[in-house]
Amino acid sequence: MGWLRYPNGMSFGRNPHVARAEAAEQKAEAAADDAARVLAHREAAREWDRASAREAQAKKKREYEENAVRQRALADGDPIVDGSTDAPVDPRLMN
Repeated sequence: MGWLRYPNGMSFGRNPHVARAEAAEQKAEAAADDAARVLAHREAAREWDRASAREAQAKKKREYEENAVRQRALADGDPIVDGSTDAPVDPRLMN
């Protein structure tokens, strides 16, 4: 079933929170300062949570939940998620 929009604003076929979450992620990438970036990542996490709550398929629901966790980690500055090298590395783990 494709996307269908009725005059009263109801729609079928798409989860509107997915598009909002993706837009918030793009806003976070383009943020000019850290405060704006953190707020955008947190907004994306909230939208991914909402998308997950509306999703019926278990696979997509799990994917949306993982996206929410990732966005919260990015907002918190988790070095493992955001790819920064500020975290100390155990030399025994390197080859």
